[in-house]
Amino acid sequence: MSPRVAIVPWGDVFEDWLDPLGVTPERFRDELTGSWMFGYADALRTAGVQTTIVCVTSRVNGGAAWTHRPTGASLRLLPPAAAYGPASRWMLRERVAGRRDPATLARAAARHLAPYLATPVLRLARVVREEGCDAVLCQEYETPRFDACVLAGLVARTPVFACFQGGDYQDSRLERPLRPLTLRRADRLIVATSSEIARVHERYGFPASRIAQIFNPVDTSLWRPDRRAAGRARLGVREDAVLVLWHGQMQMWRKGLDLLLQAWDEIQRARPGRDLRLVLVGRGADAAEVRARAAALAGVAVLDAWVDDRVELAELVAAGDVYVFPSRHEGFPVAPIEAMACGLPVVASDVHGVPDILAGGPEHGGLVVRRDDGAALAAALGALLDDPARRIELGRRARARAESAFAVDAVGAQLRRVLLREAA
Repeated sequence: MSPRVAIVPWGDVFEDWLDPLGVTPERFRDELTGSWMFGYADALRTAGVQTTIVCVTSRVNGGAAWTHRPTGASLRLLPPAAAYGPASRWMLRERVAGRRDPATLARAAARHLAPYLATPVLRLARVVREEGCDAVLCQEYETPRFDACVLAGLVARTPVFACFQGGDYQDSRLERPLRPLTLRRADRLIVATSSEIARVHERYGFPASRIAQIFNPVDTSLWRPDRRAAGRARLGVREDAVLVLWHGQMQMWRKGLDLLLQAWDEIQRARPGRDLRLVLVGRGADAAEVRARAAALAGVAVLDAWVDDRVELAELVAAGDVYVFPSRHEGFPVAPIEAMACGLPVVASDVHGVPDILAGGPEHGGLVVRRDDGAALAAALGALLDDPARRIELGRRARARAESAFAVDAVGAQLRRVLLREAA
């Protein structure tokens, strides 16, 4: 029998992060791809390891056992603990603002307790045993979900690991006393960024010997440069136009889209008469605001859709001449790696993960600018738009970097060794 790993996403309930994208549990099962968890599932499969993705949701009564069609991973949906519903409905969502009456304080306490009530610990432990899992991998260790996974691992007698995908903060006051305790019970942490490794060691004294630096994977056979013509045809963009591309969740501040649109306005004004295009692909909480601001600018198109078809999305990304990534907050982003695999040079902020992805800067196919610096973003992006030969050369280097550092089979072998505690 093949070894198996349970993958547990972060958050309280499934719908908190999928509802804003318009994704139902059924669509998640049948179509959704592209996130870190599906990348891990693909990578582990290449290394002979099966995966079970365990999600907590109130959308499916009593839970469900499905198969995630794009990856073949087992998919188990569990209802939250019974107390979570009342606590989440009653908890205080606004600031206390100096109020100290008993009802306000009780609702404030419920806000910190509710995330711990979301995970059905005993049900999770039962699924881990039923699926025959050799390890539990939790997304983010700075979350109540991780603390619950550690407890479930103790019940199921299964080692618990956690990876870092951007969660370097705490929301519940219960986390401060609990996290050092649960981290001690974790087997190892999987962290891609050097800055986060340093933070965990400094804050918790977590030993470097128990941290594995492993990058998120990308399927370089799917994301590849030869899809350019098909992508341009989908977008209706002529071959002689210079196309800048971005894709992801449309969150204005977090993803730096306000900076990008401001920089694009500056770029267009400095280059009148040139056919320069900016295409934004994705969906999210701020999509309407992004569309409204983009409508006032020249050469901007917003494809307001969550593209589930991986081939279609790979074609759209490959259509570009340059990829731009202006985020203010990330963990270890996959989007710029997908673009690099498609042969696009990348202009990115120095947000978490980017200095590791583009450790060699131009040698690895990208230009890195200070985050939250719209002028620097405009200057770097404009320089590439003005230099076709450099774009081509950086794109070639970007593809080479993606193949050598982020390919699915290489990452899968690393994950297997860590999660199954195999000797290197």
